[in-house]
Amino acid sequence: MTRPGSDHPEARGAASLSGVRVVVTRAAQAASSFTTALTALGADVVEMPATRIEPLDAAPVRAAIADLARYDWVLFTSQNAVQMFWKALHDAGRDARPMAGRRVAVVGPATAGALQALGIAVDVVPPRFVAEGLLETLGARDDVRGRRVLYLAAAGARDVLPEGLRTLGATVDVIALYRSAPNVEGAAAMRERLLRGEIDVVTFTAGSSVRAFVDAVGADAAARAGIATIGPATSAVVRALGLTVRSEADPSTLDGLVTAVVASRR
Repeated sequence: MTRPGSDHPEARGAASLSGVRVVVTRAAQAASSFTTALTALGADVVEMPATRIEPLDAAPVRAAIADLARYDWVLFTSQNAVQMFWKALHDAGRDARPMAGRRVAVVGPATAGALQALGIAVDVVPPRFVAEGLLETLGARDDVRGRRVLYLAAAGARDVLPEGLRTLGATVDVIALYRSAPNVEGAAAMRERLLRGEIDVVTFTAGSSVRAFVDAVGADAAARAGIATIGPATSAVVRALGLTVRSEADPSTLDGLVTAVVASRR
């Protein structure tokens, strides 16, 4: 995956987002590269993380780490899950070696990159970077039925993967490593800016961010700007709240979302 930045395809030639005000609702811990990419295109970026990441009780993942040998597959759906899992490994005085012999699957290339940076090989990255895409890819394999899967995710994550894998004949243990908590800091000021028409595009990378942002600023204010999303699952939440998606990333990556923001202004 090409990291978003000044070498992004949309950055060639004249700045594509000169003077455009873009709100980044991605959690602060993960917003920097996306913000850099938008700024390189001339955007005036306003960071307002709609959520903050809160770790959950680590006891369940510590127990799973102590018994990793019983799992055939380990599934990660976000970089946050990778980071929380690695911290639990580190706190247990261990490194990547317990992952030897486990097959690893992820939803997209960013999560794969986070694992590879830690020395953990990734066996499966689907061509479509959504839960449904990973389920389709795993369903086409002959080493899922009858196997035990450790699924590491956020609290409240969609059950597409665990339920789909169970239908395929796998035994799935789900461990929630963290939750996305609403972050209302700056909400009143953002609402006023939206209502005054000072914001051009609001970007979302997760359904939880959509719900938290709309709860914080109000649907009437959120509707005053164009909305760009990272993919169909996030777009579905936008529409369920009665709002309109102006542009959707394809593929569902940060690079794709940068391109979607540019497309939303055309």
